[in-house]
Amino acid sequence: MEEHLLSLGVPKEVFDYVVMPLLIFCARVMDVSINTLRIMFVMNGKKKIAPILGFFESLIWLLAIGQIFQNVNNPMSYVGYAGGFAMGTFIGMTIEEKLALGRVLVRVITPEPMIELIDYMKERNFRFTNVGGEGRFGKVNLLFTVMKREDLQEYVEKIKSINDKAFYTIESVKRISEDDLNVMEDRPRFTTKLRGLVRK
Repeated sequence: MEEHLLSLGVPKEVFDYVVMPLLIFCARVMDVSINTLRIMFVMNGKKKIAPILGFFESLIWLLAIGQIFQNVNNPMSYVGYAGGFAMGTFIGMTIEEKLALGRVLVRVITPEPMIELIDYMKERNFRFTNVGGEGRFGKVNLLFTVMKREDLQEYVEKIKSINDKAFYTIESVKRISEDDLNVMEDRPRFTTKLRGLVRK
């Protein structure tokens, strides 16, 4: 590539301090973005997609680090490498949020049962468990549910609208007892969302 650009009249200084750092930057953006998505798929037990992403991630990384070693005396290469890592992290997280794949466990703890929230969950056909417990200041009510991440924001907003002081925790769920069925349900939704992001 260097010889081709130089033959087109691109000055060597421009190639070394502008073109090459930009190429390294773009390579790092791609491989770090893929890395973020790969971790997401690993956490959700997607055994077929994660290894493919890992292959391309490592391939792009090798190309980028190879250029670093060939331009070890060029400080702009290091700037492009670090900048690409930062931007790739941001882009990967943004894509991961847009896809909203997988499921989460939500725990809601309140002094009294949230009857309105339970009715809302029944209307949406959410599965849940509602139990009593003992807290620092006395009796509490615990509401557990596992839901798709795409439903999480609306659910949290519903919690806040009913009781803005309700205590809740959220954590990722790798597998549930109906994992085979749920993986099949997620596939078309993942494809649809991915196509939508590409079109944008």
